[in-house]
Amino acid sequence: MSAVETAALLGRHAPVLFGAMLLVLLAATSGGWLLLQRVRGWFPRPGDLPPAVSLGAWAACGLALIAAAGFVFVEMVEAMDADEELGALDEAFTAALGESVGRGWLLFFKGLTHLADPATLVALGVVVAMLLLWRRQPALAAGWCLALAGNALLNPALKRLFERVRPLHEQGLVREDGFSFPSGHSSGAVVAYGMLGYVLLRTLPPRWHLAVLLLMPALVFSIGSSRVFLQVHYPSDVLAGFASGTAWAVVCILGAEGLRRRRASA
Repeated sequence: MSAVETAALLGRHAPVLFGAMLLVLLAATSGGWLLLQRVRGWFPRPGDLPPAVSLGAWAACGLALIAAAGFVFVEMVEAMDADEELGALDEAFTAALGESVGRGWLLFFKGLTHLADPATLVALGVVVAMLLLWRRQPALAAGWCLALAGNALLNPALKRLFERVRPLHEQGLVREDGFSFPSGHSSGAVVAYGMLGYVLLRTLPPRWHLAVLLLMPALVFSIGSSRVFLQVHYPSDVLAGFASGTAWAVVCILGAEGLRRRRASA
């Protein structure tokens, strides 16, 4: 079976593929959390390390994530520009999905995709910023606002740079204009809900942390998937949106966490 035929087969079973990937994501997150709880006693606590060492270790982990996300994005760009195979795979998957996915799934994803609409993210940004200011955490509020505003500028700039045309979406449920690569809803979901997860981890008791770590990635993945199911983006658009959003979110979290640790050690 060729790669294009495999893509078409996956497109015909897109709901099953979505469910399987979501379960894998949740299982991996849970497993990583449990592993961290078991091994965290093997290493010095951040408070036991010199501030420079603790901050350096945190920065190294963050830079590794940025590098990984950047690598994925660059690979997607190179594949899109240099090889027609990626376009053929996108087309085959999207066409097969459009022919086989029932309207119930489309209605479900139509509701889900609005969670990353620009108006929704603006409202979320205002509410979270006001709550953080009310809790007297202006630095965290500033980092939150910077993250959302930065992505709102970054994604349109990338779209204009690559100028990829959207797939046809004639199901009548949603209508999107403009360029397709990378997906703005996907990058916006990563930045907004990733930063929201960071804020909640900073402000909620530890007993809620696992729930946050499960909910936010699942929400981001589902929103990105909704763009493919609604046929307003190709799968590669969504993957590139995840990558660019992750890189920017990690930059913002590194900045916020670095400032927090610097203040704590002062």
